[in-house]
Amino acid sequence: MTLKKTCVVTGGGGFLGSHLCGRFLERKWRVIAIDNFLTGNEKNIEPFKENEAFELIRHDVSKPIRVLGQVDYVFHFASPASPLDYLQFPIQTLKVGALGTHNALGLAKDKKAVFFLASTSEVYGDPLVHPQTESYWGNVNPVGPRGVYDEAKRFAEALTMAYHRAHKMDTRIIRIFNTYGPRMRLHDGRAIPAFLSQALTGKPLTVFGDGHQTRSLCYISDMVDGIEKLLLFSMNEPVNIGNPNEISMVDLAKKIIRMTGSSSHIVYKALPEDDPKVRRPDITKAKKYLSWIPKVALEEGLDHTIKYFKEALRKK
Repeated sequence: MTLKKTCVVTGGGGFLGSHLCGRFLERKWRVIAIDNFLTGNEKNIEPFKENEAFELIRHDVSKPIRVLGQVDYVFHFASPASPLDYLQFPIQTLKVGALGTHNALGLAKDKKAVFFLASTSEVYGDPLVHPQTESYWGNVNPVGPRGVYDEAKRFAEALTMAYHRAHKMDTRIIRIFNTYGPRMRLHDGRAIPAFLSQALTGKPLTVFGDGHQTRSLCYISDMVDGIEKLLLFSMNEPVNIGNPNEISMVDLAKKIIRMTGSSSHIVYKALPEDDPKVRRPDITKAKKYLSWIPKVALEEGLDHTIKYFKEALRKK
């Protein structure tokens, strides 16, 4: 009989982390979620609690991590991820990127486990290269308000590669581009949750700047597929995972108004400092080595997400 794999997911109560927990429970793995719920939501993992293969540890991973027994994979997904969050929790964001990554790497090293770092497209900053390839070093303002998140992730990547080189650890680094879907918080602050919450409650949709800045939006199931494929492929250098189809923020707002049947209108506000003007992944590496491409079209993904938001607002 094959022994069940065990994975640790830091930030397991978050949007991405909880979907990851769900995927590996489906694979019949033992899943240990670690979260202090600074920005995570315990409701995200409520369905898993009756599963014998699932365990929740309430813990801040900026402090040393202790897990008993065998661990095969350590996924480090703990971090505030929206601008609202990391501007509210700048020190915690830096600590989880630095100390949290160090502690998660230490756990993986101790358990001889594969270490998987959730990095971000924000390591590219406000890019001067478009689309962004993994070889691009980025254009980041280290002392701007967004620097706490951008530099935390850049440091986390550097630390992960240092452990890979110095300790011969098997590591992965995924650079996650904008991802959306069910379990996002109503007031997450990112474009899709903000627009949906506003449209479904009849409030004006807030578009920053002239609205022509672009994002590339990947549905959660596609992202989790990409994560799983990268985990099972031996590649230690960073890999972009995201949807290469760009949309401007004003076009996204108009699409959401149309799809929700909302009577809301659009209002424009000043663009936040260091807000990226463009964001689109070059996914050549993911296609070549992982045979991964996103499958879920934007309207299909938005349809699923709208249904979730309607239900969440009804329960509020």
